[in-house]
Amino acid sequence: MADASASAIRTVEAEIQGLRTLARALETTLGPPLRAAIDAIAGIKGRVVVTGMGKSGHVARKIAATLASTGTPAFYLHPGEASHGDLGMIAAGDVVLALSWSGETPELRDVIHYCKRFGMPLIAISSEAGSALAGEADVALVLPKAEEACPNGLAPTTSTTMQLAFGDALAIALLEARGFSAADFRDIHPGGRLGARLITVADLMATGADVPTLPQTATLSEAIFEITRGRYGGAAVVDPEDRLVGVFTDGDLRRALPTADLSALVVDHMTRAPVFVDPHLLATEALRVMNERPRPIMLIFVCAHDHLVGVVHMHDLLRAGIA
Repeated sequence: MADASASAIRTVEAEIQGLRTLARALETTLGPPLRAAIDAIAGIKGRVVVTGMGKSGHVARKIAATLASTGTPAFYLHPGEASHGDLGMIAAGDVVLALSWSGETPELRDVIHYCKRFGMPLIAISSEAGSALAGEADVALVLPKAEEACPNGLAPTTSTTMQLAFGDALAIALLEARGFSAADFRDIHPGGRLGARLITVADLMATGADVPTLPQTATLSEAIFEITRGRYGGAAVVDPEDRLVGVFTDGDLRRALPTADLSALVVDHMTRAPVFVDPHLLATEALRVMNERPRPIMLIFVCAHDHLVGVVHMHDLLRAGIA
């Protein structure tokens, strides 16, 4: 196990060194072509067609997925299939991003020729400035050389890590150039934990007649009816302008009944100055507000410009995966 650990550490350290070399290059030689690539991609009306063969192809798939998920429409094109009809997937307005560490991948030849024939912008990611791919590209992104972690210097390890990191750098630079926001991110990530983290209170809250509401003149008897009608275990108490002035829960009701009859006013037993949230608040933040009370609360009302607009129950948050 000691030898295995030493080997693993050497691998990681070699790849870290490759990333440091890449970072230095981005500060110098890679800076101008990176800006040119960002301008080329940001200016298109179509998509980014990402292509590569072998390990570079696997990295290309990931880069395409990252671009698409951060506001830059993209897809992966297998260069072998491209020669057998899939070149038709490239349309006017697209830009091709081709990866090849050597820059001499034969399967990319037809993709390069197609770009030249039909005037498709070609961006290359390679480590060889004098390669066929870099020479034909409109923008050549030449990554610095680095030692592979493989002891034979053969298996793509450090090189693919550098390609992957560079793809992330390109995607995030484009994200920032486009002003891609968290709200935009949510629109294309509705599922999974990422989507759940970006849900707002407005997405989950009940509104209108579904919000249990009582006027300041309501009695305990009327409160029982309204709390029972709803599904939240409580009701908002509002003034004539629909401003939230208190919350009356079934717990408040149980505490009131030993000393008050059903004709007593809710305002004498409600919780005054209740906690509420804005509809644009992230649901994760609403959950934090509910849990960080001295006594965690199960429901929270939603107000916009001091007026009651909705209600959210803890169960609504749990059903949406907010936890």
